[in-house]
Amino acid sequence: MEYAKERKAIVEACRWLEANEMVIGTWGNVSARLDGGKLLVTPSRVAFTDIYPEDLVVVDTEGCKVEGVWYPSSEVHIHRLIYARRGDVNAIIQCYPTYASAMCASQQGIPPIFEEMSQLIGGGIPVTPEYINAGQHRRLAEAVIQTIGQKNAILIRNHAPMCFGRDMTEALTCCKVTEKAAKSYLALKGGVDVAVIPDEMVDAERERYLNRYGHEGCEE
Repeated sequence: MEYAKERKAIVEACRWLEANEMVIGTWGNVSARLDGGKLLVTPSRVAFTDIYPEDLVVVDTEGCKVEGVWYPSSEVHIHRLIYARRGDVNAIIQCYPTYASAMCASQQGIPPIFEEMSQLIGGGIPVTPEYINAGQHRRLAEAVIQTIGQKNAILIRNHAPMCFGRDMTEALTCCKVTEKAAKSYLALKGGVDVAVIPDEMVDAERERYLNRYGHEGCEE
């Protein structure tokens, strides 16, 4: 089967998300970048427990299906625009964990309160500026693109978080970090001042994670 490696990675991600209560029913979607501007994405209205490699849909740069039995996820336009804008992203996950979803209903994003947010996500997690109902797929996609910058996670207002990575493993880790950050931030806001990592330290940790992490010697 063509794109066997990418299909396997997506299905394994779907199983993990379902097992860890990061999705609800058929809400949630996962994709991987393919060659030639195409992408492989989960089908619409199919539960993650029922998705198999042959169910995944190949779409082109306009979000039109070129291979597959099912329709692609209704959020396919968000995925394709992120891939077009961000050459560093090769995997995208939209999940529905409890605390990060709660932050999607807030008036603010999550500031950088943990080191791994600086390293993996690139700092705080922004939220799109207004609610756009899911039926306005292209407008919703544009709002996401205008908000993400170089961050590897975003909160879509009154909707759900979306996380990205250089590969599927990194995208899944971003989902974990986003949920941890949301849960912790909501707990901290209950009565204590929150210490936010300064911008220059966010940038320094992101640069270290991308270019030097795992290759540092005794000079460190």
